[in-house]
Amino acid sequence: MHLKLSALLLASSVLAGCVEPTSAPPAQSTPVGPSASDEARYTRVVSRMEPVIERECVARVASNVNCDFAIILDEDPAKGSNAYQTLDRNGRPILAFTAQILPEFQNDDELAFVLGHEAAHHIAGHIAETRTTATTGAILGGAIAIVLGGGQSAVDIGMDLGTTVGARAYSKDHELEADRLGAILTQRSGYNAIRGAQFFERIPDPGDRFLGTHPPNAQRIAVVTETVQGL
Repeated sequence: MHLKLSALLLASSVLAGCVEPTSAPPAQSTPVGPSASDEARYTRVVSRMEPVIERECVARVASNVNCDFAIILDEDPAKGSNAYQTLDRNGRPILAFTAQILPEFQNDDELAFVLGHEAAHHIAGHIAETRTTATTGAILGGAIAIVLGGGQSAVDIGMDLGTTVGARAYSKDHELEADRLGAILTQRSGYNAIRGAQFFERIPDPGDRFLGTHPPNAQRIAVVTETVQGL
């Protein structure tokens, strides 16, 4: 269901699959909003992909997982270019796009691939996995601080560090898994995932940093290409 952000309260603080801006806007610049053609593309792609995404979700996940996606366009002009997946307080999956990201897409395939990628995070259960590893990391970090004889401040630091490490432990794997499934969702919706993945060529490359949240862009493009060729 396509909704505006004001219609929902996003209760979850855990996000998956954030797409960063292609570049930081100059200070005090006026954000460039989407054109009528950008908004038409968004509506067209969402209408075409949503039933495919929900059908694939039902086919792939347990019966108790919510597959009723709410696809949201956040029209706040102050928000930066971004796309992400989260859950509302009732566990309903939210796929959110800010208005500022719409002009970043050069064609329908790019928007479709990003939409498929974000949906894939929910279908693959990445938010739940991240919460589990973050909680485990926090417990281990606090326990290590206690064993080493640290006080409460040391325990707090250990838990914070453990949370960060735990949350990022499988982040790159999650992104690549979402790229693979996102490519399948894109193709099954009638779009070209390889062409869509060219979006990665224009966003900052995170490289292969230790505990980074995203894999190198070249690796992601290669995964999408391999997946489509395999289909």
